[in-house]
Amino acid sequence: MLDSPDSSPGPPHVTSSAPGELFALDDRLAVVTGASEGIGRAFAECFAAAGAHVVLASRRRDRLEEVRRGIAAGGGRAEVVPADVTRLEDIGKLAQAVGRLAQNRKLVLVNNAGFGHTKAALDVSEEEWDRLHDTHVKGTFFCCQRIAPLMLERGYGKIINLSSSWSAATDPGKSAYGAAKAAVRHLTAALSTEWAPRGVRVNAIAPTATLTDFVQRSFAAAPERAERLKSRIKLGRFAQPRDLLGAAVFLASGASDFVTGQTLFVDGGFTT
Repeated sequence: MLDSPDSSPGPPHVTSSAPGELFALDDRLAVVTGASEGIGRAFAECFAAAGAHVVLASRRRDRLEEVRRGIAAGGGRAEVVPADVTRLEDIGKLAQAVGRLAQNRKLVLVNNAGFGHTKAALDVSEEEWDRLHDTHVKGTFFCCQRIAPLMLERGYGKIINLSSSWSAATDPGKSAYGAAKAAVRHLTAALSTEWAPRGVRVNAIAPTATLTDFVQRSFAAAPERAERLKSRIKLGRFAQPRDLLGAAVFLASGASDFVTGQTLFVDGGFTT
């Protein structure tokens, strides 16, 4: 059997780490796209609280600075790198910044940048289709492509992509969005196949509807649809951003070192 570069063979009954050590992130540089609000902001704040040095990326410097100040006030460490993930030039600058900050830290990349979209298939424009796929699929792929080499040269890294329960479920108005998130799910498995032998784990989180400010506004405008969707969630409620944090810390930490190519559905039973 060929062990990965960071494997540590030993007797199977030996526990080498305490639970707290397994989930610690103090040796990691965590890059979070879409970190200015919603789920991305929650991830960034949680990673910083767990000890990671965080790189905050999104299009809005002002909002990123607000997040950075909050993290710093709590004793955490964060850097701001404005970037639009639909622009390869911006992704390249983000990768360069990560390279400068990495030092001897283990790298974590969270491809969270994205937005929700609900529209009847007959009404989706080419512009809307392109914007969806440029952000969710193109952005995820090229962030992986440009930052993974820093992980590969170290023989270790963690990539967490944001898919969705709509990658495995259907509903009126979700065809374009579901197609993009299904692409992210497949991309996760495909990249894990290429990079696992060199120590880079690639996984995804697939949430159900999560009550960010954007989603709450959408549901307020369509309360009947919101209630219908909630009735499909077996736990009887929508997700809050905090519901995704355990999965994110697990996939970013050493606790998931033998997990790759997986999409973890954090959806309250929506897809089962």
